[in-house]
Amino acid sequence: MTTLIQPSAPQLPTRLSDRPLRLFVQICALNEQETIAQVIHDIPRDVAGAVSVQVLVVDDGSTDNTALVAAQAGADLIVRHHHNKGLARAFQTGIDNCLALGADIIVNIDADGQYDAADIAELIRPIAAQQADVVIGDRQVQTMAHFTPAKRFFQWLGSRVVQTASGVDVPDAVSGFRAYSREAALRLFVTSTFSYTVQTLIQAGKLGLAVSSVPIRARETTRPSRLHRGMLHFMRSQAAILVRTYITYEPLKTFTVLALPFLAVGSILVARLVVFAAQQGGQFIGRVQSLVVGTISIVIGLLLLITGIIADRMRENRYLLEEIMYRMRSLQSGAAAVSGPDQPDAPPQAET
Repeated sequence: MTTLIQPSAPQLPTRLSDRPLRLFVQICALNEQETIAQVIHDIPRDVAGAVSVQVLVVDDGSTDNTALVAAQAGADLIVRHHHNKGLARAFQTGIDNCLALGADIIVNIDADGQYDAADIAELIRPIAAQQADVVIGDRQVQTMAHFTPAKRFFQWLGSRVVQTASGVDVPDAVSGFRAYSREAALRLFVTSTFSYTVQTLIQAGKLGLAVSSVPIRARETTRPSRLHRGMLHFMRSQAAILVRTYITYEPLKTFTVLALPFLAVGSILVARLVVFAAQQGGQFIGRVQSLVVGTISIVIGLLLLITGIIADRMRENRYLLEEIMYRMRSLQSGAAAVSGPDQPDAPPQAET
């Protein structure tokens, strides 16, 4: 059955240990009528540690019968975008609706059948035990025979870069099979229009959320990706998200690193000029180029440092805004988390 429960009154959510856990499995789908039914059928409805398991599908502007097939397959809620907004926006829509329905744990799984839904129990175990806020399904890419050596290498390299930027040890940074506690779902917010995987990991690391990973099984998918137009497009897009997100949370460090080469070059040239001037009795004859280049380099370095300081002050405002948004989202979804029914029994659809 399909329904959307609206929160009635603002109230802060209770902790996981205070009541039985409600597990929501969200599926973001774009023209997935061929595979989504099997994905929904494979989702276990009896998971250890969860009092209920409900399936939410975000139809991201599909032009086929994805929504109808999902409803027939037993999805509890279907949220439809009138037009395609991208995976990241669909993911955030799903998170928001799961929170409104009182989810304690939210599992995200792809609609193409790549992941084995039987691994959901292991995926949520660290969250149910209050040992993690975010759990990433590790596909163990280096052992996947259907990945080319080049793809395995770039997946490894990308994960290492994300680990360095986020400060969390996750071997498969772009895995879409992951679980979020209610606290993590309230804290994280995706602003990218491409993908949520990298941005949410860096956010989680910078916000101090506990992130872990568990090994999962992954199948080969033969249909073309709905997300990217090839490996290079995927890498460029994820790299852009990584850089923007990292600068947002570490502006002073980023601009200091950018400023240091300019300051070093400028300082060396000016020092060299001073030495020559001392040797020539205080005259700067024939050293105009060093003076100009050195001065410009130092000015650029100082401007970058000033930009970093200003951006760092802006980061403080961002932290305040994130805290305000967290509290507002907690209040808006708290009533449903405490008093919402475990089993919806009516079939309307929510559209955004």
